[in-house]
Amino acid sequence: MNQIQEKLFPLFRSFCFVKANMSYGSSSLGSGSRAGRRAFDFGRTHVVKPKGKHQATIVWLHGLGDNGSSWSQLLETLPLPNIKWICPTAPTRPVALFGGFPCTAWFDVGELSEDAPDDTEGLDASAAHVANLLSTEPSDIKLGIGGFSMGAATALYSGTCFAHGKYSNGNPYPVNLSVVVGLSGWLPSARSLKHKIEGSSECARRAASLPLLLCHGKADDVVLYKHGEKSAEVLNSTGFRSMTFKTYSRLGHHTIPEEMDDICKWLIASLGLEVSTR
Repeated sequence: MNQIQEKLFPLFRSFCFVKANMSYGSSSLGSGSRAGRRAFDFGRTHVVKPKGKHQATIVWLHGLGDNGSSWSQLLETLPLPNIKWICPTAPTRPVALFGGFPCTAWFDVGELSEDAPDDTEGLDASAAHVANLLSTEPSDIKLGIGGFSMGAATALYSGTCFAHGKYSNGNPYPVNLSVVVGLSGWLPSARSLKHKIEGSSECARRAASLPLLLCHGKADDVVLYKHGEKSAEVLNSTGFRSMTFKTYSRLGHHTIPEEMDDICKWLIASLGLEVSTR
C-alpha cells in the first residue's frame, strides 16, 4: 500500500461501506448509458436553487468517497444568489486505488495524478451524466462545471470534451460551457489533449475562450501540488488561454474561506453576474 492509500483508505473504508449498502433511486444516464458496456448507477442529485435572478447553473462534483449533499450545504452559503447549483452523487464502484473496495467515484483510478492510466469509459459516462443535467437548463442561462479532487478531474475532463467537441468515445459533446472550476484536482487524459485540440481550429477557438479556474494547496498530501501545477501547465500549453491557476501555501486537501472567496469573485467576473448587495 502506497502513502496515498495509507492516508485515504482508513477514512474511506467506513464511509464507503455505508454508501455501498445504501439504496439509490434510479438515474437516467442519457448518452452516458451508451458510453460503454458498463452500467453506471448514479446516486442522488441535490439542487441549490438561486436566491435571486437565475443567471447561471453550475454542476458541482464531489471528491472520491463523498456525495452531493456535503457540497450542496457549503455552496448554499456562498454569496452567489444568481447561481443554481446541481450536486450529483457518483456511482458506487470498485476503485483500484483501494484494491477494488467499492466507493463513490466518478471513474476508476489507481493513482491521483495526471500520469495515471485513464478510465475513459468511466470518464465519458460521468461527463455525459453532467452534460445531461445541464442540457435541460433554459437557453439564456450560462452553464458551468466545477468540482473538488476527483470531481475537479471530471470537471476538467468535461472542459476538454467541450473544447474537442466530443467525448473520447466519439459521441458529440452537447452543451456550451461558460466556466470550469477545479479545486485540488488533476487533468485526466493529459497525454492526448494536445493532439485533440491542435487538430482543429474550432477546437482551438473553444479552448482559448473557455474560462478555467484551477486552485491547489501547496501542502496537499493527497493530490500533490506538483500534479495540479503540471495539469495547469498542460492546459496552458495546449491552448486554454483563459486559465487562472491560484495557489495557497498552507492549504492541504480541503478548502478554506480564502479559496471560496476567490472562487466567488472569479465566477462573478467570468459569468458577468449581478453583484449581491446583501
